[in-house]
Amino acid sequence: MAQERTALTALNADRLIDLGGSGSPVNGTSRPRGNRLHAEVSALNRADAEASMLVSSAQQRAISAEDRQSILSFSPEEIDLLPVARGGDEFKCLAEALYFEARGESIAGMVAVAEVILNRVESDDFPDTVCKVVNQGTGKLHQCQFSYTCDGRSDRIRNQAAYERVAKVARIMMDGQPRMLTGGATHYHTLRVRPRWTKNLSRTARIGAHVFYRNNA
Repeated sequence: MAQERTALTALNADRLIDLGGSGSPVNGTSRPRGNRLHAEVSALNRADAEASMLVSSAQQRAISAEDRQSILSFSPEEIDLLPVARGGDEFKCLAEALYFEARGESIAGMVAVAEVILNRVESDDFPDTVCKVVNQGTGKLHQCQFSYTCDGRSDRIRNQAAYERVAKVARIMMDGQPRMLTGGATHYHTLRVRPRWTKNLSRTARIGAHVFYRNNA
């Protein structure tokens, strides 16, 4: 179809006239080939224009309550169509955490990590802001809560498209997306490890590359 669209669009009026002649009989008459090609070019151009308008509308629409409720049904490509997410320091801390901890995950995997961070904010056992939760223990040997804050690697955002995607998830989560995936989890680890602290917690879910836990109490 793309090749046909390119070829048809390249035909100008004079070329269409040159190609004119008898087409297939319709109700006993003949339709000029030039007229038929004109109609096909117009139809393709209208389809392209309508598709462009739909994408533009999706990119500019506000995130509604329905959007927030249905984020788990969004594909990564649909998340990408949402407006660029913005916010203050707490939003930025959550977006950064999702970038380094979950940017390779599905939307559900990103949401699950965000749930843990936000659950910690509401727990009496952890600091009461996103930034304090994410940076808890940073700089202290074996005490950082999120490995990217003390692994010695650069925290520079190198993949802007991935960051914009996780930032949209962070924005939606901070704006009230129900936390339904992890059963109130306040901890997680990757499938590559099995920390000793898991013995004192209840496992609640496995989503993507992470296993989630909450306090037994």
